[in-house]
Amino acid sequence: MSDDQVISKGIILAGGEGTRLYPLTRAISKQLLPVYDKPMVYYPLSVLMLAGIRDILLISTPRDLPLFERLLGDGNDWGIHIQYAAQPKPRGLAEAFLIGREFIGSSGVALILGDNIFHGTGLVRMLYAAARRARGATVFACEVGDPERYGVIELDADGRPVSIEEKPSAPRSSLAVTGLYFYDNDVVSVANGLEPSARGELEITDVNRAYLERAQLSVELLEHGFAWLDAGTPEALLQASTYVQTMESRQGIRIGCPEESAWRSGCIDRAQLRLLARRRGENGYDLHLLELAKRHGEPLT
Repeated sequence: MSDDQVISKGIILAGGEGTRLYPLTRAISKQLLPVYDKPMVYYPLSVLMLAGIRDILLISTPRDLPLFERLLGDGNDWGIHIQYAAQPKPRGLAEAFLIGREFIGSSGVALILGDNIFHGTGLVRMLYAAARRARGATVFACEVGDPERYGVIELDADGRPVSIEEKPSAPRSSLAVTGLYFYDNDVVSVANGLEPSARGELEITDVNRAYLERAQLSVELLEHGFAWLDAGTPEALLQASTYVQTMESRQGIRIGCPEESAWRSGCIDRAQLRLLARRRGENGYDLHLLELAKRHGEPLT
């Protein structure tokens, strides 16, 4: 984390019952399923790391937490610190701030959903901007063809948010709020004051609306050229895997690679990157890391 960074904590919400992906999720969390060549959870983890966040809390079900701990460990290999907490029942995204109250402490916090994948030129710049806002909240919005399935945000002619609704039958815009949010420390008290919705959950849209009413809600637009993928259905999971495979094979990159994100954000150096790549033997993933370690240039700190 650089000296001017305000938001230093991040939460990955990887709970839920995975009903849309059943029976794939009968025995395992959907966030542990593969998206092409990596576990799904690697993608949101890498986003937080690219934002300069090194202290991360992963929230999941009591059943699945041991599997996440086996996969990710304490984060030391990547120069970060990962903690774990349980959400026994899915009681809404905003409950993450109550479960993580002690973890958050006096810091601002980012929240990312464990089944969301982000990729595009300029993403790191937008992440850094959001992580450096001292007051208020930042949401990331993307134009979609079916906004009624999402939280929808409406902007005025100057790009300022004027309304936000959860799954409206008549959307006021085509801008969906994605599963990536940055908040100042007030989010804990905001979440604590929420009333459960009709479906018995603490809604993230109500948190965002509270910041909107304070005139403290910023919006980062994921415009043309960005990919935002929600891998929560069989069709979306296949589409996400196809997208990642296509981009990686054509461009020779790796999307959602924690080792690379750790190096680019300055959490580990080139020697550590090379060491991580050599631990497991030869495969396409590690060969990419070895090649990256050989290249010239400095990490994106």
